Amino acid sequence: MVERLDATFHALSDPTRRGMLATLALGEKSVGELAEPYAMSFAGASKHVKVLESAGLVARRRVGRTQLCSLLPAPLAEADRWLKQWEQFWTTRLDRLETLIAQEHRE
Repeated sequence: MVERLDATFHALSDPTRRGMLATLALGEKSVGELAEPYAMSFAGASKHVKVLESAGLVARRRVGRTQLCSLLPAPLAEADRWLKQWEQFWTTRLDRLETLIAQEHRE
């Protein structure tokens, strides 16, 4: 799981790949359609898709000469679960800080 989580965060570290994932959240797209908003070549977009595929975030299939991509959300759910533990940690810390500040104001 650690390797998959590392691959997920690596894939998410690039704004172009995050944008591609957001586009794929709306439905299946071709590699060419994913490239359009970034004015990049098919080869450039394909490299980004390959990183997303390696992380398990995207599935690619051929229909004739077209490569269609679709979102695979499971790795994002795993990343969300991992991040939730830190959300709880910081919520607890901030609640304690809020309590200390309230006590100072009362004194």
